[in-house]
Amino acid sequence: MPTVLAILAEGFEEIEAVAPIDLLRRAGAEVLTAALAEGIHVTGRNGLTLHADTTLAAVPARDFDCVLLPGGPGVKLLRADPRIRELVIRQQAAGRWLAAICAAPAVLHDAGLLRGRRYTAHFSVANELPAILRAEKVVIDGRILTSRGAGTSLEFGLALVEQLVSAEQASSVASAIALQ
Repeated sequence: MPTVLAILAEGFEEIEAVAPIDLLRRAGAEVLTAALAEGIHVTGRNGLTLHADTTLAAVPARDFDCVLLPGGPGVKLLRADPRIRELVIRQQAAGRWLAAICAAPAVLHDAGLLRGRRYTAHFSVANELPAILRAEKVVIDGRILTSRGAGTSLEFGLALVEQLVSAEQASSVASAIALQ
């Protein structure tokens, strides 16, 4: 089964983290949640506190099939942390998946990973991302998967399931949650 590292920074958008993590786990993926800061309790933009599996500093040295970056105000912390920049560059160089939703594609942009690619993101970062595909809910280009925001979290999560597991499993999960 695929492995996913989901990074949670204070102020993350809860739906953008919980929906894809839930859908991936339903599909059998191993998802490790890592808090960006030192503690394992991370509070999202709307006051929900999640108990991460570990901290980024304590993540075992291993390769993950995908790195997942939720959006929200916490993206400013992701952008400011040199460990995140190094992680996404390493992930891309190894030909493994990167998934970013809402404002989080800006992290990939900062690392130079969106140059010449198709992508979407939240309108709040559109001025920084000149080639944003504003009308698209989910965009896949190579092994980079981007999405617009909280309202596209289910599509984003199911696209991850389809790419990392299978189209059949994505359809099965969508049926199980009464989406189809």
